[in-house]
Amino acid sequence: MFAIYNFAVQLSALFLKLIALFHPKIKLFVDGRKEVMPYLQKNISPGDSIIWVHTASLGEFEQGLPIIEQLKKNYPTYRILVTFFSPSGYEVKKNTAAADMVTYLPMDTKKNAKKFLDLVNPKLVIFVKYEIWPNYLKTLGKRKIPTILISALFKDNQVYFKSFGRFMRKALGNFTHIFVQDAKSIELLSNINIKNTSISGDTRFDRVIEILERDNNLAFMEDFKNGAQTLVAGSTWPDDEEILVPYINAGESSLKFVLAPHNIKPEHINKLKSSINKKTILYSELENKDLSTYEVVIIDTIGLLTKIYSYADISYVGGGFATGLHNTLEPAVYGIPVIIGPNFKGFKEAEDLVIKGGVLIVKSPKEFFTLANNLLNDEEYLKRTGDINSTYVSENKGASIQIMTYIRTLL
Repeated sequence: MFAIYNFAVQLSALFLKLIALFHPKIKLFVDGRKEVMPYLQKNISPGDSIIWVHTASLGEFEQGLPIIEQLKKNYPTYRILVTFFSPSGYEVKKNTAAADMVTYLPMDTKKNAKKFLDLVNPKLVIFVKYEIWPNYLKTLGKRKIPTILISALFKDNQVYFKSFGRFMRKALGNFTHIFVQDAKSIELLSNINIKNTSISGDTRFDRVIEILERDNNLAFMEDFKNGAQTLVAGSTWPDDEEILVPYINAGESSLKFVLAPHNIKPEHINKLKSSINKKTILYSELENKDLSTYEVVIIDTIGLLTKIYSYADISYVGGGFATGLHNTLEPAVYGIPVIIGPNFKGFKEAEDLVIKGGVLIVKSPKEFFTLANNLLNDEEYLKRTGDINSTYVSENKGASIQIMTYIRTLL
């Protein structure tokens, strides 16, 4: 199976080069990897002590960020290298101050793994959540480089637990330690004889707790909200907007709405704006406007959503009708109700909070209309639902402390 895997990786690389001719995102994926080795040769000196953190995309970067920040603080003589698999993560965070170097991870071939590790020669390697690359891990294991997996979550339908997944089980065996989110993951790993594990929880809870400790004030939101009840919808897709827009158009004039679409390309933003019959303004148009007179703001930029959630009375998180649910913890930490679409399986925090009653599901515009009105018109229901979320986040913090305690035994 390992031979088949290696052949598949090589074939995928060729296939992606062809797709890149027609697909801008895949072109970033392919072209970005051409620059990795020259970038590393230019930026790494022989005497550097490097900690390498690998993340798949933006969500996993946010998951690893509490650890990255602690490493920067506690080990100032080490340099932090962050690698991404996805362009959507790399393009947003390629200039982040959290790391000393940021680049793509070359495709998982034996040749790439050897060359990459020859250049980086890390003292410690941290993979976040799901990224299991057999050739990199095999090479790390041979070189006896301490390698940990953090915030991992295992399900019994994954390849590691199938009869044909032996080569992936061997890849897992190269981790020095695996920090998982729940007891089920420990049980599954134990069943394949992987015992170097601990339940630490999810570092994202530590990340969102940090959000409460920063300055979340936004002058434009103060002016826009102006004391009114406000619904903030974040990371929305067209299917989500089909649920939201009818409610906005039919809603009371006293309600305020903030929409932060996942796609901020002008054609989508303009189409969304034209579908709304309330007085609407884009974030890019705010200057010199009396925002208190507007009913809807559409955020056509990135980087503001976590602060905007602090002004919400209720929130909607997109992706539950589309490709995958976005981050429900970011609004939940503020102690407000979170509404989502029906597709949330595999997102542990959403699954937990649906059971507890802090995250609420809608399947149609009519259901959203009823639920939003019930929340906004029942102060006790609103508060009780929000309190469930803030309590859940608070009770699950602390993964970073446990992981950093272990790292101190390695460095």
